[in-house]
Amino acid sequence: MWYFIIPNNDLNYRVEQKGVGMEPQDLRFHKEHEWIRVEGSKATLGISNFAQDALGDVVFVDVPKVGTSLQAEAQLGEVESTKATSTIYTPVTGKILQVNTELQDHPELLNQDPYGKGWIAVLELANPGEVDGLMTADQYTEFLKSQE
Repeated sequence: MWYFIIPNNDLNYRVEQKGVGMEPQDLRFHKEHEWIRVEGSKATLGISNFAQDALGDVVFVDVPKVGTSLQAEAQLGEVESTKATSTIYTPVTGKILQVNTELQDHPELLNQDPYGKGWIAVLELANPGEVDGLMTADQYTEFLKSQE
């Protein structure tokens, strides 16, 4: 077990990682702690376990409208928690096909199941090659260790 501190708006959050390789292996990760799961030409997007833990109890999720086209690195929405408000970025270019409407009434799903029921949006990939520029689960774990 290892610990590290991440800075966020002049506050420090102690985050406990329960071992190397705890992230699902079928995901790709962005440096801003978003993940995508690619299935054909579609990508499901959410925030990582690390991100939800750092945020604390999520109380509101602002999601984009279906049909919105976004460039990689663009703001997708926001997550508000008891600790902070954080921007959600899209790690890939695409068009929003679906949003998780359950998050409107149950934002806590981001905390309870960040890699499952807490997904945020599904995008149609405009440039599937962008996925190759994202971190694998193992690379993301190493990235988190380097932030100590």
